[in-house]
Amino acid sequence: MRRYLRLLFACVILLFFSVLYVFNQLASSLETVNSWTESRADGGPPRSARKTAGREGLADWRDRCKSVSVTHWNPYWRLPPDVCGKNCFLESACRFAVDKTLSVVSHVDRVEPVRLAVVACGPRLEETVTMLKSAVLFSQRALHFHIFAEDELHSGFRDSLESWPVRFRSKFNYTTYPITFPSDNAKEWKRLFKPCASQRLFLPLILGEVDSLLYVDTDILFLQPVEEIWNFLSQFNSSHMAAMAPEHEEPRIAWYNRFARHPYYGKTGVNSGVMLMNMTRIRAKHFKNDMTPVNLRWENLLMPLLQKYKLNITWGDQDLLNIIFHHNPEGLFVFPCQWNYRPDHCIYGSNCAAAEQHGVYILHGNRGVYHDEKQPAFRAIYEAIHKYPFGEDPVSSLLQPLEEKLKSTTHTYCGRSSHIFTKKLQESIGYLQKDNHKAR
Repeated sequence: MRRYLRLLFACVILLFFSVLYVFNQLASSLETVNSWTESRADGGPPRSARKTAGREGLADWRDRCKSVSVTHWNPYWRLPPDVCGKNCFLESACRFAVDKTLSVVSHVDRVEPVRLAVVACGPRLEETVTMLKSAVLFSQRALHFHIFAEDELHSGFRDSLESWPVRFRSKFNYTTYPITFPSDNAKEWKRLFKPCASQRLFLPLILGEVDSLLYVDTDILFLQPVEEIWNFLSQFNSSHMAAMAPEHEEPRIAWYNRFARHPYYGKTGVNSGVMLMNMTRIRAKHFKNDMTPVNLRWENLLMPLLQKYKLNITWGDQDLLNIIFHHNPEGLFVFPCQWNYRPDHCIYGSNCAAAEQHGVYILHGNRGVYHDEKQPAFRAIYEAIHKYPFGEDPVSSLLQPLEEKLKSTTHTYCGRSSHIFTKKLQESIGYLQKDNHKAR
């Protein structure tokens, strides 16, 4: 009996000193953190940063706590092993404190850029550059453009973007990519619907290191900061992996519920011209489908889906996305129509109530309406942004000419609703005007 009591006593003593050691290490870590976050009264760097040992300590923490994108769906305890090492709990606290200190030095390190992707083929260079211009004009946050284009367009993008004034050029980075499809079926994918449009389906696979991405068609115009739609990511629940707007608001004039020969999402389908994606989730998801009882990964789903439905789809990759989310509706977040406002919302009279109330946030000039006379209100907005000279007064050089032009479009239903096009734009132009004044 005494032997058991002695053994129990030894275990208790060992446990006590183990707990004491853990708390000692934790206190030591937090003390180190506090020493780095103390700042001088004159606003200078932390006092401990003046010491060589302190600088080495900071570098060591930076090595062990690598900076990565951390979101509510990618918390610290799910990060790769090389990010936190073995002491993930302790080092996550350290990472937070160090990042706060370094945010004074580098804004980019503190805030992830909004990542925007576009695919351009054929005569779409000018239209795409105008879309990117609208993003840069009104955004208050760093941007990164992922531009997928035919090889002959790459130099045009570089020449256009590099020619912008430094103040606007410094707001974004960009990367250009060739158009790439799986080699076995490249021609079939490239010809689906519009040239290269189906490239968007492969973005989660091509951009394997990118967590989240906003994809837009070339005929998109941002009438407010891009980061506003990016903020929908924070509203995703644990199942959401993408966000799109409905294809139609009014079922009586909707396309999918009247003509589609394949499954589609919800009552009227969704439009993929503006698509926000959590690509980490897309890559990890096993999708339900109507081809096999086995759930398929994204890379294994696309080709069988095309083979089954290619004779029944009209809108190419958008139809495939509708089929996918018909079978996986829990994965889609649906945002209101003012975030993807198209001629369909006003061609027979206004049917986007959210735009009537709040104004248009993102304009989508599909069916070539920026370049013909079918919808002059849409063309007027495109030309106003396209012609606006960087740095000029946006009220006299953009808003007022646009409002005057819109007065001549009231013979169309969309023109009669022109107030919704400038409602949000006026607010964005106000911020741009303040930025211009500060830069002078």
